[in-house]
Amino acid sequence: MTVPSRLLTVPEVLAKIEAQKTPRSISAFISGKVEVKLYAPRGTDPQTPHTRDEVYVVASGRGRFIHGDKVDSFGPGDLLWVPANVVHRFVDFTDDLAVWVVFFGDP
Repeated sequence: MTVPSRLLTVPEVLAKIEAQKTPRSISAFISGKVEVKLYAPRGTDPQTPHTRDEVYVVASGRGRFIHGDKVDSFGPGDLLWVPANVVHRFVDFTDDLAVWVVFFGDP
């Protein structure tokens, strides 16, 4: 089945996250082996490693990103790549942090 094209905006998807109270992410799009979520942690980031490769695109906010044994600062527009099974999390981030997460590969 072909998924029709569409526009997803951060405010639109963030409103859905805020309406559900928790968790701090929501699936926005799934097609085949690709899933797009919006992730907006508040306070702390409790992530554990995922079984699929993923890309984060920072929509808003700033902070630091721990991935493996590295720590990098990030800001709006930055892209962060994380291979499957690598320990990673956002730290020291602003209250407006929102990132698009693209998971791909077999779940």
